[in-house]
Amino acid sequence: MQKKGNKYGTHRVIEPEGVLPQPANKIDNNMDEIYDNEILIDVQTLNIDSASFTDIEARAGGDKAKIAEIMLDIVAKQGKHRNPWTGSGGMLLGTVEKIGDALAGKIDLKVGDKIATLVSLSLTPLRIDKIKEIRSDIDQVDIDGKAILFESGIYAKIPADMPETLALSALDVAGAPAQTAKLCKPGDTVLIIGAGGKSGMLCCYEAKKRVGITGKVIGMCHSEKSTERLRKLGFCDHVFAGNATNPVAMMEVIEKLTDGKMADVTINNVNIPDTEMTSVLCTKDDGVVYFFSMATSFTKAALGAEGVGSDVTMIVGNGYTKGHAEITLQLLRESKELRDIFTELYA
Repeated sequence: MQKKGNKYGTHRVIEPEGVLPQPANKIDNNMDEIYDNEILIDVQTLNIDSASFTDIEARAGGDKAKIAEIMLDIVAKQGKHRNPWTGSGGMLLGTVEKIGDALAGKIDLKVGDKIATLVSLSLTPLRIDKIKEIRSDIDQVDIDGKAILFESGIYAKIPADMPETLALSALDVAGAPAQTAKLCKPGDTVLIIGAGGKSGMLCCYEAKKRVGITGKVIGMCHSEKSTERLRKLGFCDHVFAGNATNPVAMMEVIEKLTDGKMADVTINNVNIPDTEMTSVLCTKDDGVVYFFSMATSFTKAALGAEGVGSDVTMIVGNGYTKGHAEITLQLLRESKELRDIFTELYA
């Protein structure tokens, strides 16, 4: 008979006692027996959070063997893949291997279903038996291994009408375009920082759809390559390459593009630190800043806004919003341009 588990997975926490799996320093990743409310997954691919992978790759000097060594060490010490420097994780693609007795027949999953987990690897019990391939350009790592999805964990079945890696890439950042849909309204001026990346392109498309012809979408990219790519997609009214860690220079660009009115909504999708003040200064006083980036420092954002006398509303990028998986996959279905570029870059 299977042991009874807690809905949120606290039964897997080793230390410190009394905390949830995400902030825990170590969790139990023994997969020999599962609890009655767990789903055992045979893992195929880890999609590492962009901020986390960028950090690990830099620490490894770009060497794939060193990247693998760092990842294995993280899981060995914690029982999960929570980057100790960024605190972020990612998500995974795998096949349902076993369903706990308490969940059997009560969920829309069966053994053999291919799913992407929509909860962070920073709280997911994970065992890596072998790292098979590291695809640094898209932050994906193919492995042999197992993982546990708790009763409270959310997931998406991989759709039949698109390749697995394409769906995984989009689902990894599903919270961003779904939150963009909630925040942007007709006539808004929207600034998207990190607009040329995976989440950025999805947000640009969704933002333009929401603000309509009376609104304006401005895309700030890091490189000339991503700038040109975004410009060709045609989702933005203005696209430019800029350094988001240089807040005063970026503010001056946005002042010119908005005739001094600044952005109603700013969405930050970058994967590097120190871009908080660019987000704040480029947003009007009663505007909204949405920090989807896992590289965001709450302290820098809050104290920085206070320091410049900015009354912006700041939203922490919750990776989950209702319907986010369906919303994001639908974007790839309705926009051929978006699907083509995601297929080229990530599939």
